[in-house]
Amino acid sequence: METIGSVYVHAPFCSRRCYYCDFAVEVGSSSDSDLWIQAIIGELKALYEEGMFTLSPSLETLYVGGGTPSLLHENSMAQLASVIGNKRLEKNDLEWTCEANPESFDLEKASSWIQAGVNRVSLGVQTFQESVLRWMGRRHGAEMPYEAVAIARKAGFSNLSVDIIFGLPPSLKRNLRKDLEAVLSLGVDHVSLYGLTVESGTPLARAVSKGQQDVISGTQYREEYLFAVEWLESQGYEGYEVSNFAKPGKQSRHNSNYWSGKPYLGLGNGAHSYLHPVRRWNIRDWDSYYAKALETCLPIENQEELSREEHKLESFWLGLRTNTGLKIDDFLPSIKKRFDSWIARDLAVEREGNICLTSKGWLIMDQLTVELMEHFSCSESENENL
Repeated sequence: METIGSVYVHAPFCSRRCYYCDFAVEVGSSSDSDLWIQAIIGELKALYEEGMFTLSPSLETLYVGGGTPSLLHENSMAQLASVIGNKRLEKNDLEWTCEANPESFDLEKASSWIQAGVNRVSLGVQTFQESVLRWMGRRHGAEMPYEAVAIARKAGFSNLSVDIIFGLPPSLKRNLRKDLEAVLSLGVDHVSLYGLTVESGTPLARAVSKGQQDVISGTQYREEYLFAVEWLESQGYEGYEVSNFAKPGKQSRHNSNYWSGKPYLGLGNGAHSYLHPVRRWNIRDWDSYYAKALETCLPIENQEELSREEHKLESFWLGLRTNTGLKIDDFLPSIKKRFDSWIARDLAVEREGNICLTSKGWLIMDQLTVELMEHFSCSESENENL
């Protein structure tokens, strides 16, 4: 039986919901920490009784995301380690990441995370410009990311990542270059670069639909992304995935496991799990999720079994989103000609026998994936008829 070496745990609590956020979050406080642990215990018991998703005796990666995990009380990570099983977290090269917001990350919390076994912190910075932070609904100020990084290092963290967002409305007059220079001054080894999307049901979407908020044009969005990628790579950050850049040896192993198609378990409301060919996801609403988990019932909202075609499409999409790409020799000559056309249009390069998208290719990755799948299906049909 295949076991699970990567676990994601969702901590949904936020002090407020950001203007653009569509995540499964619950506005709450650290007082909800005990309820969170109780829910995780209940869900793990239900999973054990089901017997489908079995945790490995030694985990490779553990990722606590949100929401805002740094809102949980100081001993929450130690409690989580006990619930998951301390022996599962004893592997020397375990990567345990926790997300934090600058305003809720202090030395006491950072030190308690270190003691629990956390060895990587991902800070939700987004921007260093005060007016833009206020527009987003973020609680931290422009100086707090510097303070948070200093706290993390004082506590003993050497593996730090920051999130930066691009594609903001032009009316904000955001200076992306200035923000990237600020990231460089932090000296962190990993940057996640995300484009703003207008998600339905958010305050941002309502403002846009009423004509009260401008949005970036497709051309400007493209220019910002290409600029950011070029700038980060010029500073020694390798673009190893469409949204992620790292100094050598500092790639996120947890996310890399997702992209390589490895199985993973998601705990918490809205969390996703995958064990080929089954993919499933939990109830998004915190109260509904909590009630199910407390009854030791699987808090699943739905699940699906991937067909051969769906799995192939997903494997293409996951491969193309990384700088590893897809192995060219796995494809018939007719598809290799398609790859040649991508290279001619500066959408891809050939690297060590693989077809890898360029930053221009990453901008239209979904389109290229569908195109590849259509040609792959046609090639297979033709081959079967020979």
